[in-house]
Amino acid sequence: MIKDNQKMLNRFHVIMDGILIAVAFAISYYLRYLSPLTRLKLFALKANPITGKVYVFTFMYYMKTYGYTLLFIIPGYLLIYQFCNLYTPKRSKNRFSELFNIIKANIVGIVYFSTVLFFFKEIDWSRAYLGVFFIVNITFTFTFRLIVIRVLRIYRKKGFNLKHVVLVGYSRATERYINRIIQNPQWGYYIHGILDDSKPIGTSYKGIKVIGHTERLNSLLAENSLDEIAITLKIEEYANLEHIVHICEKSGVHTKFIPDYNNIIPTRPYTEDLDGLPVINIRNVPLSNTGNKIVKRCIDIFGALVALLIFGIPMIIVSIIIKTTSKGPLIFSQVRVGLHNKEFKMYKFRSMEVQAPSNEKKCWTTVNDPRVTPIGKFIRKTSIDELPQLFNVLKGDMSLIGPRPERPYFVNKFKEEIPRYMIKHQVRPGLTGWAQINGYRGDTSIKSRIEHDLYYIENWSLALDFKILLMTFYKGFINKNAY
Repeated sequence: MIKDNQKMLNRFHVIMDGILIAVAFAISYYLRYLSPLTRLKLFALKANPITGKVYVFTFMYYMKTYGYTLLFIIPGYLLIYQFCNLYTPKRSKNRFSELFNIIKANIVGIVYFSTVLFFFKEIDWSRAYLGVFFIVNITFTFTFRLIVIRVLRIYRKKGFNLKHVVLVGYSRATERYINRIIQNPQWGYYIHGILDDSKPIGTSYKGIKVIGHTERLNSLLAENSLDEIAITLKIEEYANLEHIVHICEKSGVHTKFIPDYNNIIPTRPYTEDLDGLPVINIRNVPLSNTGNKIVKRCIDIFGALVALLIFGIPMIIVSIIIKTTSKGPLIFSQVRVGLHNKEFKMYKFRSMEVQAPSNEKKCWTTVNDPRVTPIGKFIRKTSIDELPQLFNVLKGDMSLIGPRPERPYFVNKFKEEIPRYMIKHQVRPGLTGWAQINGYRGDTSIKSRIEHDLYYIENWSLALDFKILLMTFYKGFINKNAY
C-alpha cells in the first residue's frame, strides 16, 4: 500500500513539476519582457530593421514563438530533478534539505537551459530572463513542496498513510530509533513492537513493547501487513544477522539495518574497495582534504570581510555604549582551544565587570549573574558580543562555521568525561555551528552538543555550511541560554 501511494505521489509530483516549470517560464517571460509600468504590460513594439515598419507583438505571440523550447526544457528539468533526489520519499526530510536540493537542481537546470538556447541560436534571450526564471521556478517548486509536505504530515498525524514497522533486536540503536520516530510523528511511522531473544516479552520502551522472540518474524511477514523491518540487533548478536536478512529478503519486505556501533563508527563512514574487500575507515574528516580546506578558508575570509562591512556601524555603536557605561577594556579576550588543540585568544565585546583571571577560567555565567553589565545582558542575548570574532576568522584562528571553541580548563575536564570529545579539534572552531542552530548553546547538554559537532565534522560540505548560515539568520541570533 505504501509503495503504491509513493508511486502515485511521485507521478503527481512529476506532472505538477512539469506544469510549474511551464508556468514559471511564462511568468518569467512576462516579468522580463513586458514591463508592467507602461502600456507594454499588454503588448510590445518591435521595428523591422529594413523597412522601419513597427509590429505589435502580444504576449501570446511571444509564447507561441519561443514556447517550443519548453518541449526540451521540461523533460530536461524533470530528469535533473530526479538526479537531485526531488522524487525520493519525504517522510524524514526537512524543509531546508528540500530547498537545497531544489536550488542545486535549478543551478544545473539553468546551465541546461542556456545550452538549449545556444543550440537553437536564440540569442535574443537575456541573462536577466534566466535569472528571473531561476528565482520564479525555485519559488514555485519549493512552495508546492511545502504545501504537499504540510498536507501529508497533517494526514499522517491523523493516522492515515502510515508505514508499519517491526524492530528486530533490542539495543541502544533500538532506543535511538524509537526516540526519533516519537519526536517526529509527521514521518508517519507506526512501530508494532520489538522482537528480541533476551528481553522478556512485555518489556516496554516509551510505549513500544517486546512482542515476541525473533523466531516470530516468519509469521509476522507471512501476514503481509508490514511495510518495513528495522534490524537493531546488539553488536554481540550479529551472528544472527545473515539469517534474519535472509528471512526478510525472502518475503520481499523492505529492510533497514541500524548498527549498534554508532558510538564507534561515524554517521557517514568512509568506505573503500580493497580489491573487492569493503574497508570501513573509522573516521572520515572531509576538511582534512587540502582542496576543501582552501575553499573553506577563502569563503571564511570573504564572508568575514562582508560581515564587517555590514555590522561595522552596529559594532561602533556598541563600542561607544560599553565604554561609557562601565569601566574596563572594550574587547575581552579569552584563551580557547582550537584547531589541532592549539590555544588562541578569542575576542568578544566585554559584557561583564572586570574580574580576576583565575575566576574567569573556571566559571560559567549563571542566571542573574551580578557580574554582567546592563548592556552586557543585551549583547549576550543577541550574540552581538561575538562579532569581534570576525577578526579571529581573518587571523585564521576560527572559521565562520564550525564547533564552538571551549576554554582549556573545560577541554581537559570534558575529554575525560565525554567519549570522542577531542575530535572536534580536527577542524577550526566557528562563530556558529550545527549544534548551535539545533539549540545547543550556552548551558545545554555537552554530550548532545558534541554529537552534533561530530555530525558536522564527518558530513562537512559547502552546502551544509550555507545551510547552517541560512538557519542562523532564519532562527535569529537570540540565545535564550545566554545569561
